[in-house]
Amino acid sequence: MRRNLHQQRFRWIHKDYDACVAVKWTTECIGRVIYLAKLQQFHRQESPHGITTSSILSLEIGQLQPLEPRPEHANDFPMPMVERRSSRKSTSSITDLNTTIATLKNTQQNHHPRHLARSGSPVNSGRGSYANDTPSPSRSPVSQASSQNPYAMYSQGHQQGQHAMMNGGQHQRFMQPGAGHKFQHQSYQQHHGQQTNHHPQNQNGGHGIGHQHTFSSGTLSNVTPHFTPNTLHNGNSSNSQVGGINDNFIPNQHWQRQMQLAAESRQAQSAPHHHCKKEGVISRVSKALEPTPAEEAAEEGEEERNRATTVGEISRQDWDALDCSGQGMRAISTSIFAYKFLKKLYLDHNRLARLDPVVGHLRNLTHLDISNNQIMELPEEIGMLVNLKELLVFDNNLQTLPYEVGYLFKLETLGVDGNPLDEDLKEHIVHHGTKSLVTHLRENATPGTPPNERPRVEIDTSPASEILSVLSYNILCDKYATKSHYGYTPSDVLSWDYRREVILNELKDHDADIVCLQEVDRESFDEYFRRELAVNDYRGVFWPKTRAKTMAEKDAKLVDGCATFYKGSKYVCLDKVLIDFANTAINRPDMKGEHDTFNRVMPRDHVAVVTFLENRMTGSRMIVGNAHIFWDPAFEDVKVVQVAILLEQISKQAEKWAKYPPCTDKAAFRHSEVDSRGNPDTADEPAPEPSVSLEYSSGPQIPLIICGDFNAAAGSGVYDLITRGSLPGNHPDLGNRGYGSLTREGMAHPFKLKSAYSTTAELSFTNYTPSFIGVIDYIWYSTNALQVRHLLGSVEEEYLRKVPGFPNHHFPSDHLALKAEFSVKQRRETKGAEITNGVQREWERSN
Repeated sequence: MRRNLHQQRFRWIHKDYDACVAVKWTTECIGRVIYLAKLQQFHRQESPHGITTSSILSLEIGQLQPLEPRPEHANDFPMPMVERRSSRKSTSSITDLNTTIATLKNTQQNHHPRHLARSGSPVNSGRGSYANDTPSPSRSPVSQASSQNPYAMYSQGHQQGQHAMMNGGQHQRFMQPGAGHKFQHQSYQQHHGQQTNHHPQNQNGGHGIGHQHTFSSGTLSNVTPHFTPNTLHNGNSSNSQVGGINDNFIPNQHWQRQMQLAAESRQAQSAPHHHCKKEGVISRVSKALEPTPAEEAAEEGEEERNRATTVGEISRQDWDALDCSGQGMRAISTSIFAYKFLKKLYLDHNRLARLDPVVGHLRNLTHLDISNNQIMELPEEIGMLVNLKELLVFDNNLQTLPYEVGYLFKLETLGVDGNPLDEDLKEHIVHHGTKSLVTHLRENATPGTPPNERPRVEIDTSPASEILSVLSYNILCDKYATKSHYGYTPSDVLSWDYRREVILNELKDHDADIVCLQEVDRESFDEYFRRELAVNDYRGVFWPKTRAKTMAEKDAKLVDGCATFYKGSKYVCLDKVLIDFANTAINRPDMKGEHDTFNRVMPRDHVAVVTFLENRMTGSRMIVGNAHIFWDPAFEDVKVVQVAILLEQISKQAEKWAKYPPCTDKAAFRHSEVDSRGNPDTADEPAPEPSVSLEYSSGPQIPLIICGDFNAAAGSGVYDLITRGSLPGNHPDLGNRGYGSLTREGMAHPFKLKSAYSTTAELSFTNYTPSFIGVIDYIWYSTNALQVRHLLGSVEEEYLRKVPGFPNHHFPSDHLALKAEFSVKQRRETKGAEITNGVQREWERSN
């Protein structure tokens, strides 16, 4: 009830120039604020809020609607700005006002807003006119130019004496720049975004402007959308240096917004910290006008019962904006850029000659204002601020913009007026707007200098009888590489045709013995990677997510999964297993009746691929797991359950594979060799004889490597379970949920696993995007059977200083490829066995 009355009620605001303005909010015209002028005479008295006649700068006559009598209960609402009047008198006054509205609409035909010489409210018959020589306690004599303007009754030219408090007056505690924004809907402001640039040098008798005061930018932007001086008819200020605008140019919405912000910036140049003051006023007004939850509940007949006063944890960081405007600074300390939590930074109206490249550290910034300085170029690191929505560089000396501005895909407003900008850039932003210019810069950016090759980190250089290398890589499936997620990446670079070629070249360059890929769809596996990698002696095993079983062939081939490749000349695949986490969970007897299993685990169709390999020459065997774990941080319990199932299933398979019979058919094929001239080698050199298969007494004795994207950081439940070998059922990541024996008794596995990169230190990141930078990909190995020899290092920091995220020209995925080289530890006891191929196949069928 209260909210409805709040939308329909009248607010009567007493004005110094013997006028009242009634502001009516209507639910039928959302986003519009209709100003109704009620012109009636009453005794002069001081305005308690210091609001002057000058703040009434426009009147949308075409939207004036006849008013109905004021409701009787309207007096229940506070009206601190004017004395209350009886309902009977208000009813008769409204009748007179409706007559006035009709007169105003007729007057509008002869005074169209585009033809007005001065922003103001048209004269109407509801009030007697004043001559310039008429004495008034609230008005000083005005200029002749002002008297020639029929709308000068609301002109800036009227001196208000002690009551002039608008942005430069004495009582700023009552009215600060931007306070008018409270009642101006955003859509209204954008649609009528032309702004007046009130500078002393713009005085012109024909405009009827007598510049006696400086006015609030908030008042101008929100109260004078239609009536603009002739010098600003095309949306360009008199001192604008942005070209590309002719006399016939009709300003679009983007350029109107540009000029509005430029005018506001110039009007505030003499007010230090004006952003801070404006935000403070808006905050106080908002708190004063908005009803409390208790009041709303009381008005609606609801009880205030058990309602929380706060939501979530209260952060100790309770400010995120810094206003250093209007200080005349020639340099700024780089310590400011250590405040990485900042969302708004105002450095306008100073004397800065450069913007420090360290600004790239403030990756949470949404608003940056460096207007009215002496900056000649923007640093390339500006592209790191991908969360920017508003970048204002008005009135500087910029002649061009770096291509890195194209990374700012969230940018809504790029204010460049007042700069000697390149003609092509001028034309683009004037006629097409900020978004188009950002896209233009991004799509035309050059690849840039590629980074140095990632270094090889040596761990152990001692001799070893058997060495193997493993690579893990989440290659970013094509269907996930969308512009909404990776808007900072050029379209041609984000395309799958480009990225898959770079990925393939990277895999060939690393030439690992075993390659584990995540986010590979069936189409890419069958038609590209398996075919292309076969040339390099790779054989592959692939399984998609389980949703593919329910889809038509056309759609199923686009479902991603995990693919494991191995060198066919070095290894033979003895067995392979698919681990379906959801299906395994719902078929466990202890988890069937758990609601969390069906509601949280079952809908996630992630899988893991496990292969059992044997080295053809040494006879050693190895288990290789390749997994992709659910990503959502809100489902840490699901991640733990998936990893627990993964380790449980690998443990069962390891015990089974420990009894696997020896393989005798390891020399089934031999690659033809060529000499240095490219001719087949005809030498009768016998092929090396393969060694007999090694036997293992238990599953944990078999060397184990698990690769994948685990979407978990160090210290998480997933990380602790893998590295410590167990996890209690009451771990915080499980959130007191029920998953059968996994939560009642805890989780455990028999393997001694360690992250390959933890032998030195984990990489600074494996996933690199503007919204997330961290380590979530791993290569785990069994420490009892394997030893790390070397690792693939990280990307150089100097290169990352100008790159907001992957993928880009040089990195085709948002993940890094991980590579580790291992040596197989010598076993004291080996035992060979000779069986026929038929016996071996019979054993495979029976198991």
